[in-house]
Amino acid sequence: MRNGNLAAARSLMALSLGVHIVLSCLGVALPALIYVVHRRGLRGDAAGLTLARRWSKVAAVLFAVGAVSGTVLSFEMGLLWPGLMGRFGAVIGLPFAFEGIFFFLEAIFLGIYLYGWRGLPARWHLATLVPVALSGVGGTLCILAVNAWMNHPSGFDIAHYATTGQVRGVNPWAAMFNPALPTQFVHMLFAAYLVTAGLVASVYAVGWLRGRRDPIHRLAIGVAVAVLAVAAPLQLVTGDLATRYVERAQPAKFASLELVPETRTHAPFTIGGVLVDGRVRAAIEIPDLLSLMLHARSGAAVRGLDQVPADERPPVNVVRVAFQLMVAAGTFLVALAAWTGWSWWRRRRLPVSRWYLRAVVLTGPAALLALEAGWTTTEVGRQPWIARGVLRVADAVTPRGGVAWSLAALAAVYAGLTVSSIVVVRGMSRRWAAGGDVEAPYEPVATEPEAQEARR
Repeated sequence: MRNGNLAAARSLMALSLGVHIVLSCLGVALPALIYVVHRRGLRGDAAGLTLARRWSKVAAVLFAVGAVSGTVLSFEMGLLWPGLMGRFGAVIGLPFAFEGIFFFLEAIFLGIYLYGWRGLPARWHLATLVPVALSGVGGTLCILAVNAWMNHPSGFDIAHYATTGQVRGVNPWAAMFNPALPTQFVHMLFAAYLVTAGLVASVYAVGWLRGRRDPIHRLAIGVAVAVLAVAAPLQLVTGDLATRYVERAQPAKFASLELVPETRTHAPFTIGGVLVDGRVRAAIEIPDLLSLMLHARSGAAVRGLDQVPADERPPVNVVRVAFQLMVAAGTFLVALAAWTGWSWWRRRRLPVSRWYLRAVVLTGPAALLALEAGWTTTEVGRQPWIARGVLRVADAVTPRGGVAWSLAALAAVYAGLTVSSIVVVRGMSRRWAAGGDVEAPYEPVATEPEAQEARR
C-alpha cells in the first residue's frame, strides 16, 4: 500500500506546495508594498492612498485563500507522512508552533488595518502594517526552518538514531536553526519580493500599455520596478551562496543541478544539457569555469554523481531542467534591473519605451517561473530522502488508502479557489478602472473629509 500511495502523495504535496508558495510570497511582500504607497500617500500623494486601499482589499482576499491552502498543508504533513511526523515531531514541532503565532498576529493586525481607515489616526493606521509585514517574515522563517531541517537534519542524536532507530537527545532550537536555514531563508525572502513586485509590475504595465497613463499606474509601476531593481541583484548573490552551501552539504543535489556525472578536476561550467546514459548531451561547456567559481582554482576537484550510491541519487534531469529554468528567469530579472538602474543613473527616471514596458509585463511570469522551478530544484533534489540521510520518502508515506481520491478532490478545490480569487480580484479591478471603488464588508468606505484628513 505504501508503494501505491507514494506517487499520489508526492503529487498531492507538489500541488499543495505549488499553490501555497505563491500565496505565501504575496502575504510576505504585499504588506511592505502597501506600506510604501500608504506612506507616500500620507505625504500628499493621493495616488498612494488609493493604491493602499485597493491593495489591502486584494491582500485580504489572498490572505483568506492562503489560510485555506496553509491549513491543508498542515494536515497533509501529518496525514500523508506519518513516518516523518511520528518520529520527528518533537524535533521539528517548535517552528510549527511559532508559525501559528505569527499567523494569528498577521491576521489580527491585517484586520486592524482593513477596518482602521475611519477609526485610527493616520500615522497609527500606517503603523499597523509593520507587524503584518514582520509576521509574514517570521512565519516564512519558521516554515523554511522545517524545510531546511529536511535538507540538513539536526537537533537530535543522529548516531543513536542510526544505530537504534530511536530519537534521543532532542534539541528543538538546534533543529530549528539548522545549518541550511540562513541561505534558504534569505533566498526565499528575496523570492517573495520578486514574485510580488513582478506581479504588481506586470498588471500595471499592461494597463499602461492599454492607455491608462494616470498617476496610480505610474506610482504602482515605479514602486514595483524599484523593488525588482533592488531584489533581483541581491537574489543573485543569495543564490550563489545557497549553491555553494549545497555543494558542501548535498553533493548529490549539486551534481544534479550542475550536471557533473563524474568527479573531476578542471570541471567545466555547463549551459543547458541533460544526462543521457551517464553522459552530458546537448550542452555548452565552458572549460574550468565551475572549478574556478567554487574554489578559485581551475585544477580544483568537483564531486560528481559517481560519489553517490545509485539508490541515493535524485532524478537528475528533472533537477537540472528546473535549475536551468530558475537561472534563466532570474537572469532576465537581473537584466531588467540593470536596464532600470542604468536609466535611473543616466536620466533620474524609469525608461518609458514600449519595449521596456513589454519587458516589465514579463516580470510576473518570470518571477513565478523562477519560484516554482526553484522549489522543484530544492524538493526533487533531496530525493529519495524526506529527511536527508535519515529517512526516505518511501518509508515516511502513509500506508492508508484513498490518497489518489484526496488528490483529485484537492485539485478540484484548488481550481475552485483559483477561479474564485481571480473573479473577485478581476471584478474589483474592473470597477477601479471604471473610476469606482469596491465596497466590502471588511472595509468601510471613507468619506471625502476623512480621506483628506488621512492625506494630511
